[in-house]
Amino acid sequence: MIYGSNTNVGKTLVSTGLASSVLLSNSSNNSNSTLFNYIKPIQTGFPSDSDSRFVYRNISDILTHRNIPINLFASNHALKSSVFAAREVSGIDIEEECGNEGMRDLCWYEEMRIGEEGLVRNNNLVCKMLYGWKEAISPHLAVERENAGLEDEVLLGSLQKCLRDEGEVGKDVWTVIETAGGVASPGPSGTLQCDLYRPFRLPVILVGDGRLGGISGTISAYESLKLRGYDIVAVIFEDSGLINEVPLMTYLRNRLIFVSSVPVLVLPSVPEDQSKNLVEWFDESQDVFDSLKETMLSAHLQRVHRLQEMPKKARKILWWPFTQHSLIPEESVTVIDSRLGENFAVHRVRSCEYITEQFDACASWWTQGPDATLQIELARDMGYATARFGHVMFPENVYEPALRCAELLLDGVGSGWASRTFFSDNGSTAIEIALKMAFRKFSFDHGILLNLHKAKRPIELKVLALNGSYHGDTLGAMEAQAPSSYTGFLQQPWYRGRGLFLDPPTTFICNGCWVLSLPKILHSEKLKPEDMTFSSRKELFSGSRSGSELARTYSAYISQQLLLCSGSEDAHIGALIIEPGKKCLVFIQASGGMHMVDPLFQRILVTECQNRKIPVIIDEVFTGFWRLGVESASELLGCLPDIACYGKLMSGGVIPLAATLATESVFDAFKGDSKLMALLHGHSYSAHAMGCSAATKSIQWFKDPLRNLNITAKGKLLREVSMNFCYLIVVHHLFL
Repeated sequence: MIYGSNTNVGKTLVSTGLASSVLLSNSSNNSNSTLFNYIKPIQTGFPSDSDSRFVYRNISDILTHRNIPINLFASNHALKSSVFAAREVSGIDIEEECGNEGMRDLCWYEEMRIGEEGLVRNNNLVCKMLYGWKEAISPHLAVERENAGLEDEVLLGSLQKCLRDEGEVGKDVWTVIETAGGVASPGPSGTLQCDLYRPFRLPVILVGDGRLGGISGTISAYESLKLRGYDIVAVIFEDSGLINEVPLMTYLRNRLIFVSSVPVLVLPSVPEDQSKNLVEWFDESQDVFDSLKETMLSAHLQRVHRLQEMPKKARKILWWPFTQHSLIPEESVTVIDSRLGENFAVHRVRSCEYITEQFDACASWWTQGPDATLQIELARDMGYATARFGHVMFPENVYEPALRCAELLLDGVGSGWASRTFFSDNGSTAIEIALKMAFRKFSFDHGILLNLHKAKRPIELKVLALNGSYHGDTLGAMEAQAPSSYTGFLQQPWYRGRGLFLDPPTTFICNGCWVLSLPKILHSEKLKPEDMTFSSRKELFSGSRSGSELARTYSAYISQQLLLCSGSEDAHIGALIIEPGKKCLVFIQASGGMHMVDPLFQRILVTECQNRKIPVIIDEVFTGFWRLGVESASELLGCLPDIACYGKLMSGGVIPLAATLATESVFDAFKGDSKLMALLHGHSYSAHAMGCSAATKSIQWFKDPLRNLNITAKGKLLREVSMNFCYLIVVHHLFL
């Protein structure tokens, strides 16, 4: 892909010179025939100014001038244009009654043959302009003035079709896509072109600026592309006598992670009048274009080789989580080249090699939410935070990202109950912090701290939780969940299961109704059919159920279980931990098999524990931040916790960050005259500036109806979605 640091820096000259180098080098060796595709997606000033026609005609002049034995069939195509531009195209009739709005099919075409037809290798040059407008102005202005709009999806679809159709078996295929204007010039819809074409993430040739001020413009363009995840293969520009290449080479040296440097190539000065024959300039520039061609080819081969070897190397040196490596053959390893929004770009090898789009169905373990726009905004904000702060040790310090993030958390998911934010780096650790907080609060409220010196045996604090629950893989978090495959001796030899684990009632949909399924211990003859079935989700979540016979059954069962555990002076239920969640509009337990738990049961659990001064921990690592259609699952549950944990989507899924929120009374339980009374828990990267900046951006973006179109105007709920999800996953193939 050919990008320019500005307009009029010579992008089309570079495209033409590269085409001549590729086609001429083919004529002098025994390689396959060559197909060179030149694509100009958007063109203004058409038809008087046509970059595809410039390439088409100048290649003819160059090859004819060189007098090299070659058989080339060249064609130039103009596919669509505004009505105003179409009326200027020779041979195109536009009826007046058709009006002046919209785009028109041109299907305009010219062709020629150069060289000797008898040669074995038949080379092809195909030049295409996809969409054109008459006025030589920025595309977004041309669209407005000529009433000929073009949506991004339509443009990308047309470009995708070109890329898919231009491959030809038995030929070496080169494809160059030339953008319009500069890197950040708006496209037809107003989307910046560096964002517009990002779904393809094609390698970039950046045409820099050798003029006064060009160093700054070139570096700015380079940084804009890198911020969006592009790979810049080379920088090339015209020599204006200012030796701009020296500072540019110094700046770009070792800027890339995977290669040593970005080559900077300098072209001879271009004649001022480019309307005249440029054959002599192209002759003088041929060595530079040959070097550019070899640089591109080398970068391509290195990229393909790396993609090919990654599965084998990964199996040799990586240790994947939750994976039995002996069951994973090399061919089943997914090689991910990049991601944009909700899709991966993955490397595939079938009859040929290609990069294809793949939907991330589990949102990478429920961490992902950003669309392509937010992804770029997060990258920019994190870059700013890194440049400004790097990392700052957190204890007894304050800096804007951490403070702003904490304010947003307390005003959002913690609104109405939380007053303190404790930062960590992942959900499991946030749970361990919450357990420490809860056990201290319980000990404080029940006088255990005052009587520690009198205890004859160690005090044991346990949790009340649900069978099938999952709260993380660190040792403390695993102790707060019932026995499972994750806690067996093979995984956690220290596991004791420090808790009372209850079988919860679950719910499912049958014949359009919500139906409860109770564990045997909750079966009762007193229960009526209306206690067990619900015609709507609203009925299932209704607060009026708190007065039902089923609610009394739940309450009696929970009270009985808590009573059985309260007979010992040195063993106590010191915390309730539940994981409200939702799938198909019901509460679930996330990694415990997605069990749909009756929300009434969870509400009564919270009430019974808070009545006994047992701190309540709500694990919202999975369900928080709109996963259930509201910002916090506690809103749906209708309960306020003492402590809650957040992670995953909180930072937009781009960097690890977690937070444990607590009430002021929980915080007060750690106050004292000795540091030993403080919460002695922390991480080297607590409240990392990048993570807090990403979370600040994400939290604000998710609840902003102007940017997040899935949210209602009041910013309180996600829009309703159908129970019958139907995904149309469009697969794009980008041939390597």
